[in-house]
Amino acid sequence: MLPTLNIDLGELPDEPDALFAAAQLANVACGGHAGDPRSMAEAVARCARYGVGVGAHPSYPDRAGFGRVALHLSAAALAESVAQQCSALAVFGAVGHIKPHGALYHACADPAVAEAVLHGAAAALGAVAVIGPPALLAGAAGRGWTTWREGFADRGVGRDGALIQRGQPGALLTDPAQVAARALALVGQVDTVCVHGDTPGAVALAWAVRHALAAADGAVSRPPRTTRCR
Repeated sequence: MLPTLNIDLGELPDEPDALFAAAQLANVACGGHAGDPRSMAEAVARCARYGVGVGAHPSYPDRAGFGRVALHLSAAALAESVAQQCSALAVFGAVGHIKPHGALYHACADPAVAEAVLHGAAAALGAVAVIGPPALLAGAAGRGWTTWREGFADRGVGRDGALIQRGQPGALLTDPAQVAARALALVGQVDTVCVHGDTPGAVALAWAVRHALAAADGAVSRPPRTTRCR
């Protein structure tokens, strides 16, 4: 089965409709690194319009650093923060999955951090599907939750297969053909492929991935005319 396309959304003002239309799963910022009630309500509504699965995208409470700075929180404080963020999104509709953002995503390589995130998600949402690193997926599987392995179409990897750190040369892939090829290389290895909504040219990248995966499946889809929210 070919991977789905997940996109981080609800993070930036004036995100185009074509980005939501390209997504199959949306990871909606819910207040930790970005997002507020208005942006969450709009994102959930647009997901409904395009038939996109809504997921929570909690982070460390780090709006100044866009959630890309690791914070030293106790397990209880982290679980509470995740629960608050997930609950804030759930006000606007059903939430089917969770995917940590930024530094929290990578911190979930620590099983203790992963468990705190899952505890917070469970308190707010109950059992949901989980996207994230192996330790987070292992913890979710232990709870009997659905897990989805993830790869990144718009991020470069080093010779060791690890993501190149942001800010370093080659960390971001912005050429649609290169991003599509990266997505195809992940087929069979992951369940879902990510394009970040804040990557330059994200609309073209997302649709390049959708076209590539659709073509690999023997069907070609067409993007809608690009419009911008107001």
